[in-house]
Amino acid sequence: MAQIKQQSGQQDMNQLLKIRRDKLKTLQEEGKDPFRITTYDQTRHSNDIKEHFEEMEGKEVSIAGRMMQKRVMGKASFCDVLDRYDSIQVYVARDSIGEEPYKDFKKYDIGDIVGVRGTVFKTKMGEISVHATSITLLSKNLVPLPEKFHGLQDTDIRYRQRYLDLIMNRDTRRTFEKRSQIIKEIRNFLAARDFMEVETPMLVENAGGAAARPFVTHYNALDEDVKLRISLELYLKRLIVGGFERVFEIGRVFRNEGVDTRHNPEFTLMELYQAYTDYNGMMELTESMFRYLAEKVCGSAVIKYEDTVIDMSKPFRRLTMIDAVKEYAGVDFSEIKTDEEAKAVAKEHNVEFEERHKRGDIINLFFDQFCEEKMIQPTFVMDHPVEISPLTKRKPSDPSLVERFELYIYGREMCNAYSELNDPIDQRERFAAQDALAAAGDEEANHTDEDFLHAMEIGMPPTGGIGYGIDRLVMLLTGSAAIRDVLLFPTMRSEKQ
Repeated sequence: MAQIKQQSGQQDMNQLLKIRRDKLKTLQEEGKDPFRITTYDQTRHSNDIKEHFEEMEGKEVSIAGRMMQKRVMGKASFCDVLDRYDSIQVYVARDSIGEEPYKDFKKYDIGDIVGVRGTVFKTKMGEISVHATSITLLSKNLVPLPEKFHGLQDTDIRYRQRYLDLIMNRDTRRTFEKRSQIIKEIRNFLAARDFMEVETPMLVENAGGAAARPFVTHYNALDEDVKLRISLELYLKRLIVGGFERVFEIGRVFRNEGVDTRHNPEFTLMELYQAYTDYNGMMELTESMFRYLAEKVCGSAVIKYEDTVIDMSKPFRRLTMIDAVKEYAGVDFSEIKTDEEAKAVAKEHNVEFEERHKRGDIINLFFDQFCEEKMIQPTFVMDHPVEISPLTKRKPSDPSLVERFELYIYGREMCNAYSELNDPIDQRERFAAQDALAAAGDEEANHTDEDFLHAMEIGMPPTGGIGYGIDRLVMLLTGSAAIRDVLLFPTMRSEKQ
């Protein structure tokens, strides 16, 4: 029975497709081909008309957009036209636009793109509308839109055919409008602090700056393998060496990893570096920026995400990683000094590790397993083990730790920051350790970057640096549950032909 219904539905769709193509053919034969129209004088948008109705009532406007509803009633009809911002009702009367144009209008389909010239008025029902004096078909819809009442619910189609999602779901439009606003406000915030925006290479010889497996491609002109960048760090630091004291970049990075609600192999990262400060300066900047963005974009520093109220109006909590593990796992690594002791306590708590892992790695594994999901309100987790932080300055009071923090909100890492390592001798030793990990099979290990080391030897001032996952920040400020909801075109498995 289901197969019969499916076949019947396909037949109905084929008939609808044929009808629309036949309509287009007729228009073309009559010299009314909409695809030959190149411009339309759009003077107003729906929101502008609605927000300024009192001063616009009775004035002529020209609007354009997609026809989403049509109600034909003899000599007069109504339709709804959706533009960039919203939809607005249009009153179309035969006596106002002419008999022949009215006949043409009645043949228009839902989904057609039209231009309307007319005067602004309010109907007896109080709805702000445009009384059409002319209506022009600007583009013919050849594939019916999803049925309006049910909307577009299939998430796979929504992600694959985002254009349909944007047409049918107003909430989706709002999410991406807000994403654009967030990035604009980030730039405003950093400009006010005298940061300079820059662009650095995406194709690199050495994909460093993060623990991630890169995508590899081949550069034919040079006959060399190159990688897509996994971070922005090493080039931005070169600019600090060159004398640009405050720089940032917002750009795509690529990590050859899995896809889930918080990860996409292609995502937007922002990194910034500021000379003559440390990770404490980065904490102040981050807390101020998150509070500023929430107030600008959401109207308050207290926001709701899913079922939880997130309060960014108060000072963010600060907690060392070792203290977090002690609080949530009941293990005090300040009392555990050797790799062997760390592995033994990991076995006791069913924390899986690899033989190559050292004490610092195991502290991080404990944090991931017992602590991360507990960090609901904004929390700076500080002072990571040196083993997991190859580009970070050591803490003078404890060389086994580094001056690093990660900000967690709702159990999710929002950013990662360092007092940047600027000792080229120490940096070379840490690169050597990463090379050894790579040789042992760690596909996420960094490799020695000789040009970067040369820049370090020229001299890099004390510097604070930070990387923000822009997509996760957008998820937080738009109330989106999955990263795919804030990426216009997320990575999808290709459809089988």
